[in-house]
Order: sequence, then C-alpha cells, then structure tokens
Amino acid sequence: MYFTDRGIEELEERRGTDEVTLAWLADRMRAFVDNNPEFETAVERLATFLARDDDDFED
Repeated sequence: MYFTDRGIEELEERRGTDEVTLAWLADRMRAFVDNNPEFETAVERLATFLARDDDDFED
C-alpha cells in the first residue's frame, strides 16, 4: 500500500456515496492548487489523466 492510498481510502469512506460533477471536481482541484501551489504539476497530471479517453491509458 502506498502512503497516498490512505487519502484515497478516506475519500472513499467519507464521500463514497456522494454524486459530484466534473465541474465540482475541477473547482476543488483549482482551490487545492491555489492553496498548495507546490502541487500544481501533480494536480495537472491527475487532471490530464482523468480527462483522457480510457483507451489512451498506458500501464
């Protein structure tokens, strides 16, 4: 288990039944980067990964 899995597990436990829009997610990601600019690259990479078609995913 990676350290980041803990955050993912917390997200799933706290919000696993919530329904959200991608616009809401994008807004939350922007707010996170505004408050934590040192993570801009990681958030940008995650956003790009989520935006791409599933067929574009490479292991």
